[in-house]
Amino acid sequence: MKVVIADTSHIKYAQDICDTIAESAQVRGTGIARRTPEYISSKIENGNAVIALDGEKFAGFCYIEKWGHGKFVANSGLIVHPDYRGKGLAKKIKHKIFEHSRTKFPDAKVFSITTGLPVMKMNSDLGYKPVTFSELTDDQTFWDGCQTCKNYDVLTRTNRKMCLCTGMLYDPKKVGNEDAEPKQVKEKAFKRLKRIKQALFLRKDKK
Repeated sequence: MKVVIADTSHIKYAQDICDTIAESAQVRGTGIARRTPEYISSKIENGNAVIALDGEKFAGFCYIEKWGHGKFVANSGLIVHPDYRGKGLAKKIKHKIFEHSRTKFPDAKVFSITTGLPVMKMNSDLGYKPVTFSELTDDQTFWDGCQTCKNYDVLTRTNRKMCLCTGMLYDPKKVGNEDAEPKQVKEKAFKRLKRIKQALFLRKDKK
């Protein structure tokens, strides 16, 4: 198994990547913005993606998106093929794309919005912190990409202040800051976000 920065030789996997992302979202019943093979191919061509391969077989993928004229980047579309789940591959891919992001965009803030607890845990281990959506990019193109998510009505109903996703941010300027929040404060923030999302989810189900 190898996890490498994707290049043009990997464009042939674009359709498989899109299908795996869509199928995973359907199985989990979670909202996710749809991707097209053309979009995935553009990320690969620009050197903004990593791919995991077992020989010639697709095993996993993740890519970088740049927002706000490079002030923010996001690691998006993290997916592992069902045949390779439960083996720690997602963590390897996450670490590889994070390192790649920091190398290509060293001054950018790296952010994530996700409903997945495993992704939140990986983000936290890398130094991300839970934040409100107002601390993320204000690039309208990014938020427009949420329109294909089934939870988009929650985002619009709250005036883009929150959704079922949790916002997390890695700010390179704050790394190693001795005034960083203690563990208890971070845990309190996670619990508060969880309560808000549960309330939003219940309200959505009643409709």
